[in-house]
Amino acid sequence: MEVYMRNAVLVIVIVGIVLGLANFHFILFDNSLKILKKDSMTFDYTFVDARGSKKIKVMLNPVLIRAGIKDLFK
Repeated sequence: MEVYMRNAVLVIVIVGIVLGLANFHFILFDNSLKILKKDSMTFDYTFVDARGSKKIKVMLNPVLIRAGIKDLFK
C-alpha cells in the first residue's frame, strides 16, 4: 500500500507541474526571466527566447500580445 501512495503522490506532483506549465509563458530576456500568465491553457509559446534581436519578433506575436507582453517592456 505504501508504494501505491508514493506513486500517487508522484503522479499528482507531475500533473501539477504540467498544468502549471500550461498556464504561464516563461520569457528569457537578456538579463532576466519573466513569467507571464497565459490567456488560455495551452502549451504554445511556453518557453520563449527574447534575447537580442528576437525582442521585436516576440512583441509582435499575437499570442503573447493577448497575454500582455507589452506590459513587461514598460
